[in-house]
Amino acid sequence: MMSFRYGYEIPPDMLAKRLANINQVYTQRAATRPLGIVMILIGIDSERGPQCFKIDPAGYFVGYKATAAGTKQSEAANHLEKQFKKEGPNAVNLNGNGAIELAITTLNTVLATDFKATEIEIGLVTNENPEFRVLSTEEVDTHLQRIGDQD
Repeated sequence: MMSFRYGYEIPPDMLAKRLANINQVYTQRAATRPLGIVMILIGIDSERGPQCFKIDPAGYFVGYKATAAGTKQSEAANHLEKQFKKEGPNAVNLNGNGAIELAITTLNTVLATDFKATEIEIGLVTNENPEFRVLSTEEVDTHLQRIGDQD
C-alpha cells in the first residue's frame, strides 16, 4: 500500500486522482515533456475492496471492472463488455481464476492467437494476498489447459 501524507495509506482512487493531476500539469506546462503513456492502476482498498483505474496522459481517470490499454484496446474492451453482458453483471467471476482466464481469453480473441505459457506473463493481486505477484510458468500453463478444455 502506498503512503501519502503523515504516513497514512493512500487508497487506490486517491492515488489515481493524484497521478491524473500530475499528468494534467505536465500536459499544460510549457518547457516540460508531456507524459505519453496510459496507466492501469490496480489496488485493494480496505473499505471498497478491489479497484481498477485507467489514467490517460491528459489527466483523465476512470474506474473499471476490467479494462485494456494498447493498440487493440477497443477490441479488448468490446470483448470484455460482451462477456459481462452475456453473463450478467455479477455472473463473471473476477476472483482469482475467473479474472485470469477472462484476461487470457480476451488476449486470445483480440490477437487471434493461442499462447504458450512462456509467451505471457500474468500478475495477480487478491483480497487474501494483497501483495503483487507474478504467476509461474506452471500456473499459467494450468490456466491455459483449463481454457483449452472449455473449448
